Amino acid sequence: MPSDPGGVADTRSVLTLVTGPDAAAREAAIAANLSNQHNPHDTGAQAVILEGLASGNSPLDDLPPGQAIVRIAPGCLCCTGNLVLRVTLNRLLRQRPRRIFIGVADGGHLDQLRSWLRSTPYDQLLRLTSDLKA
Repeated sequence: MPSDPGGVADTRSVLTLVTGPDAAAREAAIAANLSNQHNPHDTGAQAVILEGLASGNSPLDDLPPGQAIVRIAPGCLCCTGNLVLRVTLNRLLRQRPRRIFIGVADGGHLDQLRSWLRSTPYDQLLRLTSDLKA
């Protein structure tokens, strides 16, 4: 676990926003990242929040056990989908995942979404990384 300058371990879940031209590309980017990061000795759970329904076979269907995949209705996650995202994220955070990916269908309000994820209480629960572009 990374630690801060005071020597305290950072126990926040690492959160990555995933953007891309379509759902298939975002899901493929997430699956590749999860496969590359998979360590058989790592028992930390990972979670994925995706907008919309799967369109056929998803590369996320073949992931190893321990990955929680949740689909939510499409819509702007900082505006109309804020409540749904908040409830979904809160449920996942109770499981204390090591990593969380959020597939974002509409990148129009990414700055507002990042700001929301960095505000209380999520600033104490999440550590945002650079976006993953599909």
